[in-house]
This record gives sequence, C-alpha cells and structure tokens, in this order.
Amino acid sequence: MIAAFEWHIFWDRIVHPDHVFAQALWRTVYIAVLAQVFGVALGLVSALMRMSRFRVLRILGGMYVLVIRGTPVIVQIFFIYFGANLFLGFDLFPRTVGLGPVSLSGAVVAGIVALSINEGAYMSEIIRAGIASVDKGQMEAARSLGMPHGLGMRRIVLPQAARVIVPPLGNEFNNMLKTTSLLAFIGVYELFLDADVHYSSTFKPSEYFAAVAFWYLMLTVIWSVIQAWIEGRLAASERGDRLSFWERMREAWAPVPGRFLGRAPR
Repeated sequence: MIAAFEWHIFWDRIVHPDHVFAQALWRTVYIAVLAQVFGVALGLVSALMRMSRFRVLRILGGMYVLVIRGTPVIVQIFFIYFGANLFLGFDLFPRTVGLGPVSLSGAVVAGIVALSINEGAYMSEIIRAGIASVDKGQMEAARSLGMPHGLGMRRIVLPQAARVIVPPLGNEFNNMLKTTSLLAFIGVYELFLDADVHYSSTFKPSEYFAAVAFWYLMLTVIWSVIQAWIEGRLAASERGDRLSFWERMREAWAPVPGRFLGRAPR
C-alpha cells in the first residue's frame, strides 16, 4: 500500500517553519556566502599564479586546479575535516571555534574551508578567462603611463574583466547554495540535515524533502533576481544591455557553456 502524501506537513514546513529550521536556513546562507567570498579570493590568487612569468608559480597554480577539480567535493570535505588532524598532529577543527564575538562549530569551519578550497579551483579558471578577455593593449597602455603591473591589474584590467567574470560567478554561487547540503555528512545542521532529522523521526521522507527542495529553490530564485540586477548594473555584455530585467534573469539560470569553463559536474 502506497502511503498518501500528507500535505499539511509540507505546508507547515513552508508557512510555519520553527526556530531550529530558521537557524538551519541562516546557516546554509552564511556558509555559502563565506565559502564563495573566500573561494573568489583563492581563485584570484590561483589565476594570477597561473598567469605568472615564474614557472614555479604556474606549476603550483596548475596543480591546485588539477587536484581540486579532479576529485569529488565530498571527498575533499571528509579529507579536510577528518584527515587534516592526522597530517598535522593536532586538532585543527575543535568542537567549537571562537572568532571574536562569534562562535562556530568546528564542522562549520571545516565545511567553509573545504568549500572555499573547492570553489577557488573553479573560480581560478573563470577569473583567468576574464583577465584573458581584456585586450593586452590595456595593460601596455597602463605601463606606458608609469603604472606598475600590479596597479595596472587592479585599476585597469580587473574592472574590465569583472564584466566577463560576474555571470559565471553568479552561477557558481547559485551552485554553492545547493552544495552546502553535503556538509550534513560531517554533522553541520543546515537545511538538508534538518529535513533528514525530521524524516528519521517521522518516516515521512516525501513531505520533508519536498519542503527542503522548495526552500533551496527559493534561495536560488532570490539569488537569480539579485544576479540579474548586478549584471544589469555592470552591463555584463553588449547584448545584455539590450535585454530586459526578466530576460537577464532567465539568462542567469542558463547553464555556463562547457567550452568556456571546461567544468565537469560535481
């Protein structure tokens, strides 16, 4: 006998979420934001290393991208959370990590570190492609004005590259919001684990996982609206300037072409 779908459970999780669920939702959001910010920073460093004139830096940057993109993110999460302690000989992620007035669990910190490192490898390719899209004459013009290479990169090249970087970066953050669900496997109480806990106690998987799918969908829809607005403000492309707001939002949902990033599914 097939059990009937209990709609009241589904609607209750959407209309009347409890305090624990609200905390799980907030944890999902701030983990995604922090991991994406650190991932962009790592990606920028890696991209500059891969474009360096020093061979050692190019090799190190290439190895980082190769290893991280060539291994599953869940393996990286487990390795950083469980394996780092064995390699270092001390507890890198204790039960509670105090960061000034903020206190985070060690699993949350490990999750942010793992997702940041993973994201950095993908952002490295995105940023490198964005920088390469800027005409080399821009840097030559900056150097002719007496700007050092680093200053020319910051003031001339990177602002122009941002127009190319922002659309795939937005798609990466959209994906990051969903990738945080993997942290449930190391005990981070976020959206997916909240649904799993309720399913374990009620044996109602369809209702709770359908509700959590709805909340992930809402997060990605909200971000897609924000992304479309940002792309419009930055005039991400000449074609994008002629698109309406809703057309740009549909573009934000479109998958990034594989030939541009060469990225395989995680």
